[in-house]
Amino acid sequence: MHVLPTLLRSCPRRLRSAVLSVLAAFATIAALVVGVGAPQAAAASSLPCDVYAAAGTPCVAAHSLVRALYSSYSGSLYQVKRASDGATANIGLLATGGYANAAAQDSFCSGTTCIITEIYDQSPRHNHLTIEGAGGAGAADVGSPADALPVTVGGHQVYGLEISAGMGYRDNSTSGVAVNGQAEGMYMVTSGTHVNNRCCFDYGNAETNNTDTGNGHMDAINFGTECWFSPCYGQGPWVQADLENGLFQSDAGYSKNTSNTGTGPLPFVTALLKNNGQNHFALKYGNAQSGGLTTTYSGGEPTTSGYSPMHQEGAIVLGTGGDNSNGSIGSFFEGVMTSGIPTDAADDAVQSNIVSVGYGGSTGSTGTLNAGSEISLRATTSCCTTDYVRHQNDAAVISPLTSSSSSLDKSDATWIVRKGLADSSCVSFESRNYPGDFLRHYNYRLYRQPMDGTSQFRADATFCPQTGKSGTGTSFASYNYPTKYLRHYNNNVYIASNGGSNAWDSSTSWSDDVSWAVSAPWAP
Repeated sequence: MHVLPTLLRSCPRRLRSAVLSVLAAFATIAALVVGVGAPQAAAASSLPCDVYAAAGTPCVAAHSLVRALYSSYSGSLYQVKRASDGATANIGLLATGGYANAAAQDSFCSGTTCIITEIYDQSPRHNHLTIEGAGGAGAADVGSPADALPVTVGGHQVYGLEISAGMGYRDNSTSGVAVNGQAEGMYMVTSGTHVNNRCCFDYGNAETNNTDTGNGHMDAINFGTECWFSPCYGQGPWVQADLENGLFQSDAGYSKNTSNTGTGPLPFVTALLKNNGQNHFALKYGNAQSGGLTTTYSGGEPTTSGYSPMHQEGAIVLGTGGDNSNGSIGSFFEGVMTSGIPTDAADDAVQSNIVSVGYGGSTGSTGTLNAGSEISLRATTSCCTTDYVRHQNDAAVISPLTSSSSSLDKSDATWIVRKGLADSSCVSFESRNYPGDFLRHYNYRLYRQPMDGTSQFRADATFCPQTGKSGTGTSFASYNYPTKYLRHYNNNVYIASNGGSNAWDSSTSWSDDVSWAVSAPWAP
């Protein structure tokens, strides 16, 4: 099937769309003849767009940085541009229908930094996303740093897309995306650990001119902690529908579902929206690592005028609102949009496939300072030999851990070693349960924070291992303050020198406090 993009590339868009519609119709008929047209008959090897096609609701957009979304896809996933010379490279797959070739990115970007400049649409529609231009509510965006969100998917080390404020992607000239009340569905895999209450971390249908053109002119998944219509229940983040001029949890806007308190800090979340464009929309979410989907709303369109029918314009947006409101943050791993409303059975099959690939699984390496190894860092000072570095309320602390400690405490004390963000000969520490968050110092204290791509963050989050100053273990010098080392002091973690004006620079037990045992990870 994927010879079609090459054969049709030179055709006018309207002709190409017509040809594809005819081919899709024949494919549906053929599937019914051989008895595989029912959505529940999708093969175990089917990927999300295979599942939706078998259900009669083919993908019109399929974006992912981590894997193929069709079993037959063999093209590129995204493009990166390096800072050193402005050169670009396409990042493809390790195999047809497989996972991203992240090693190609690492090689191309070695010794410099890269941003993601384009996210390719795997569907025959070629609805590729490029860095978003200025809009009614925001200046032109910048590209996401290509190495900000390392993650294990399907047992492979790959990269997701980490959006900070001022970043976003868009395609205002699409093919096949729903317009003027047509039905559509969409999902994305995102993260509940990298969110805020700013507008608007969206993926889906938006205006074609980057401005707010009125009620019902958007139809996009929103994920974050912004409660547009009160009441919302719990702390979020919530899966909501950005239908323009509101983030909707129901036809009334506000939540009518008291049990919908949000997903909480799940590392990986499936967020799903479907809308018939006339009188009904539905919202679902699931843990992308296990289990099924939960429906939080299924009912009428918003009762305010302009939403029934909808007036979608057919652009695709990722990371911002329709008018480029770009104060939000978020994570994106994969997502699709369909023509027509998928069945619940198809949604369930897609969720099963997402779970099966093992988002955030073990890296396969433990207990060393090699890149990709999962570790815990144990204090070696005599007072504290059962204490480990963990994050708590965003800050780094040390606290005792045992085999009977909670799974949350164990996860908080587990880190993934990455090549130093500022110097590949050093290391950085990514949180095991907060993908894309790294240990970095700020005002000399250590915090867990999301990587924003700035040179300051890269330097603050890079540490250079040395033989332990006490003669045992390992000490970690700050990359940008090389006379200061990771130190625990009064149960907090700092970068500290041996003597100085700050209390944590005290020479007392300094050599012991800056020496750490690199141990096997507490979290599996």
